[in-house]
Amino acid sequence: MTRARKTLVSLESTPFYHCISRCVRRAWLCGEDPYTGENFEHRRQWVLDRLRQLSEIFAIDICAYAILSNHYHVVLHVDREEGNGWTEREVITRWTQLYKGHVLADRYLTGDVMSGAERAALSELIEEWRLRLFDISWFMRCLNEHLARKANEEDHCKGRFFEGRFKSQALLDEGALLTCMSYVDLNPIRASMAETPEESDFTSIQERIQVYVEGQRSDKAKQRITSTPTKLFPLIRVKGDEPSRGIDFDQEDYFRLVDWTGRAIRDDKRGSIPKALSPILDRLQLNPDAWLSSIKYYNKDYFTAVGAIDRLRAFAESLEQRWFQGQSAAVNHYRLAMVE
Repeated sequence: MTRARKTLVSLESTPFYHCISRCVRRAWLCGEDPYTGENFEHRRQWVLDRLRQLSEIFAIDICAYAILSNHYHVVLHVDREEGNGWTEREVITRWTQLYKGHVLADRYLTGDVMSGAERAALSELIEEWRLRLFDISWFMRCLNEHLARKANEEDHCKGRFFEGRFKSQALLDEGALLTCMSYVDLNPIRASMAETPEESDFTSIQERIQVYVEGQRSDKAKQRITSTPTKLFPLIRVKGDEPSRGIDFDQEDYFRLVDWTGRAIRDDKRGSIPKALSPILDRLQLNPDAWLSSIKYYNKDYFTAVGAIDRLRAFAESLEQRWFQGQSAAVNHYRLAMVE
């Protein structure tokens, strides 16, 4: 039974969410359709282009993504503070890049004199738009409707292209966020589509690595590439109390973690956690011995929310739910658990 999105999302608990959207029936988003022999590889760029556009309009950042043949994953960061800080003019300008505005908004932008009632009505409308511009449901709607229209036009058909609802997971702590990002980035490797992260096409890990390599070259290259193509939410190790806008995790540590995990999953050999990675997992309070299992069986272990057991219980309470599936996985994968 489906549940209202408001019972699955709590920005007070976490700004990070993992979203998955799948095509209906045998529809193919990307790649080569074995049933028809048609190749839809070019559609991957559609997804990236739209993600880039939406991340510039919404107060929502992209932490990770992976575009597969009939579905895609995206990890989002909702920046409610940024959205609440926009002026009314900024809200109108952003919203009208996506949808037709309103006659009152048009008059406001041109400086027309408005009555008190008109101004009140406009303010109410702007606040409605503001809320939508940091709402993951509206973000996903703008992404999927755009892709569906383009795909249906190309396929010369009508109707649904994606399943009616996208799946969302709340990522309640740093460990959950890094586990989910790694899972998303390693999807092509788990599907035997690539052997290493840098060869995993149309993933955020490949994008981050390419930009990192370019940035290590000449100063000219550094000037030319100032950010990732989709403006990924950066991985930045915060020093002391310095203000930072990004994920508090060293980018090179993340590369090492994903690279080793990808090779272990590809070879289907658990082996042992390298010494260099053990401190990283310890800092995340994750059980090193359960790390590979958590990536390989992510879909089976985790459901509506991911995080340490105390965070799961607090999240359920914030949404007035008694419990969420995945509690046993949280106990196994995290070093620390709340003592009842």
